[in-house]
Amino acid sequence: MSGGEHWQSRPEGGGRFALWLIRTIALHGGRRLGRCCLYPITLYFYCRRGPERRASARYLERVFGRPATPWQVLKHIHCFAATIMDRVFLLAHGEQPFQFETQGLDLLEQRAALGRGVLLLGSHQGSFEALRAIGARRPELPLRVVLDKQKTPAMTELLEALAPEVGACVIDAAQDGTSIALAMAEACQHGALVAMLADRGRGHEVLRRADLLGSPAPFPVSPWLLAHTLKVPVVLCFGLYLGGNRYRLVFEPFSERVEIPRHDRGPALDALLERYAQRLEHYIRVAPYNWFNFYDFWQDPPAAEPAAAVLGGHRVGV
Repeated sequence: MSGGEHWQSRPEGGGRFALWLIRTIALHGGRRLGRCCLYPITLYFYCRRGPERRASARYLERVFGRPATPWQVLKHIHCFAATIMDRVFLLAHGEQPFQFETQGLDLLEQRAALGRGVLLLGSHQGSFEALRAIGARRPELPLRVVLDKQKTPAMTELLEALAPEVGACVIDAAQDGTSIALAMAEACQHGALVAMLADRGRGHEVLRRADLLGSPAPFPVSPWLLAHTLKVPVVLCFGLYLGGNRYRLVFEPFSERVEIPRHDRGPALDALLERYAQRLEHYIRVAPYNWFNFYDFWQDPPAAEPAAAVLGGHRVGV
C-alpha cells in the first residue's frame, strides 16, 4: 500500500463467499477443522494481498528491530485469521469453547456500579469481539459497541445472521457525529458499557500525532472529544489472543472523567493521545502478532483542517 493510500480504500478481505465458507466450515465441521483451514487461507492472503503483506513486514520490523521474515508475516496473518474465525464461534456458541483470563475486571465493575455508564476504548489488537464474553458473564452490564457497518458489510451480515441481537447492540459509526454522540449518551444514561476503537481515524477525521514504536503516528481525536462530552469514566480494554482457544481480557482505568479545556485544547489532546499510545505500545510488545492494522499506520495524515477536529462530519474546534 502506498504511503498516501488510506486504509478505508482497501477492499474487505475475502468478501461474502470467503466469509460464507469460513462460517460453513466453522459451524458444520467444528473448530478443529476450521483451524486446519486457516493455513491455506493464511497462505492465500499472504500471496494475494501484497499491500497488507508489506505493511505487516514494516510493522514487525518496528517491533523486533530487524527485518521481518516471511514466517513472521505469515504468523501475523494467521493470528488475524484465527480471531476472525473465533468471532463466528463466539457468536454461535458463546464462550464455551474458549478459555478467558480477565485482568482488571473488578476495577471495571466498580466504575460501572456508579450507574453513569463507562466508555471502553480499545484498539485493533486481538479480538474486540471477545469483550462480549463479559456481557455473557455480567448480564447486568449492557454492552453497546460503536462500529462502522459500511466498512465490512459482509462480515457485519455474517455476524448479525449468527446472532441477530448483536445488531441491536451496535451504534453505527457511519452515522453523522451528532447521532453517534446522542446514541452513546443515551446508552450511558442507562448505565451501559459503550465500547469503541480509538487507534484508527477515518478519512474525514482530523488526526494528531503521538509517538508509537519510535515514530509519531496519527490518532483520531474524536474518541477523546466524545469522552469529554459524555463525562463518564474511561477504561482502556484489550482482548488479546494468546493462541489456541485462549484469550486475555484486560481492563485498565484511564480517567474518571476526561476534561479538555475550551481554550488551548491541542496540548490537552496531545497529552491524552500520548498516554493512550504508551499503553497501546505496551500491549503491542506483550502480544506483537495481535496488532491488526494492515496498512501504513505511520503515514502522513490529511493536511486539511489542521485547527479543527471532525466528528462524524461535524467540525469541533480544538
